[in-house]
Amino acid sequence: MAQVVTFLPFVAIFVMFYFLLIRPQQKKAKEHAALIAAVKRGDTVVLSSGVIGKVTRVEDAEVNVEIAPSVNIRVVKGMIAEVRNRTAIAANDTKAISKG
Repeated sequence: MAQVVTFLPFVAIFVMFYFLLIRPQQKKAKEHAALIAAVKRGDTVVLSSGVIGKVTRVEDAEVNVEIAPSVNIRVVKGMIAEVRNRTAIAANDTKAISKG
């Protein structure tokens, strides 16, 4: 019985670490994987470097992103930090900017 009482604080600390650190990180990783899997042509994306562009082509492990008119870059899907909705203004979308 004394051994159980001795190890009880260690078990409690492990349970605390699991619920405060490990579980939220796994949940965030799963959400990011689902976000990357759902990327499609026409989506506005923010890369981990902060570059904003529009997806022009989707492949298995890479996407082509248009960051300026007629300027496309190939990006590994894992570097996509955020997918914005299609109605958001991309950096290269001059049609959405109104004059006046």
